Amino acid sequence: MTNILGVINLINEKPILKELTHHRCLAAIPFGGRYRLIDFNLSNFIHADVSSVAVFTKDKGRAIMDHLGSGKEWDLDRHNGGLFILPTISDDHKVKGDLQQFYDHIEFFERSSAEYVVITPGHHVSKLDMKELVDYHQQTNADITVVYKKYDGKPIQKPNYHKCFINPDGDIDDIELYTNPKIGDNICLETYVISIPLLINLIKHCIDNHEYDFLKDIVKANIQHLNIKGFAHLGPMLFIHSVESYHDSNMSLLNPEVVRTFFYHHWDIFTKLKHEPPTKFGESSRVSNSLIANGCEIHGEVENCIIFRGVKIKKGAIVKNSIIMQKTQIEEDVMIDNIITDKQVTITKNAVIIGTSCPKVIKKRETV
Repeated sequence: MTNILGVINLINEKPILKELTHHRCLAAIPFGGRYRLIDFNLSNFIHADVSSVAVFTKDKGRAIMDHLGSGKEWDLDRHNGGLFILPTISDDHKVKGDLQQFYDHIEFFERSSAEYVVITPGHHVSKLDMKELVDYHQQTNADITVVYKKYDGKPIQKPNYHKCFINPDGDIDDIELYTNPKIGDNICLETYVISIPLLINLIKHCIDNHEYDFLKDIVKANIQHLNIKGFAHLGPMLFIHSVESYHDSNMSLLNPEVVRTFFYHHWDIFTKLKHEPPTKFGESSRVSNSLIANGCEIHGEVENCIIFRGVKIKKGAIVKNSIIMQKTQIEEDVMIDNIITDKQVTITKNAVIIGTSCPKVIKKRETV
């Protein structure tokens, strides 16, 4: 869609995954054996033929830049349009909000030939049809369209979500910020459609008034002044808001139907390619109900696990109910259950590590 500009907004991300977000932004979190969270919304844009996508970063951006590169895997390495990674440029190196960074890069919007911009976060595991979304925005003559979804996840401990109140005509009546949602509550997905001229005017107006938050100062503040519509995302979505929900979301991929739903139904999810050999299974290996990426060497026992690329599990090791990230090495006679290892971790010989109700996280490059 040449009249659509895509924006993936990482400015408002919170380090909700503890050690996993210590050195990388939320959108760069590995997921499902070979993907990153940003791959989902980026692939959604590509499915909608959006040929110009900007990623607004805040901090801890090295991992996301390394992953995205030139955008080749998403067909965004092109002369016209393509992938733009827009970092913080504020003089004090402190971004007051997403509107501050949008304003700092206002020329990016002003130079665009697109008519509309679709703004999304970078960590949603879902398939959202951007074409259907923009068609709805046009048909309803909305000034802003806000995407929402009925919450169907487990109870949460921290107020990470914003609740939308929708009237029978599909208008947004109010948005309650930072709530603990109940089953069936309409949750704002922080995904919006807006015309570029209106966006530019609202950004400049807000900055002049020292207002810096898109949701609070553009959407919520203008509910009575603009035609703001709600668009219901009816497809499946994995809500990730904690280490526990991240673990559960990965483990749900052990269900083949869930894998088909999120990775193959309707359109594919693209990610950075790595040329590695097939996984080698030794004579002593025993593997059941696990998702194992390429480049691994498995000589131990693996059960109910997500294993990323290049992992080595030696003879006698038992690995259960765990997420083992890239290039982790598990030595002989190890016993681990319900843990998450970040990349390049080493679990030494005879170690026993058992997570509780909350999976234990082992930091990147740590040896235990």
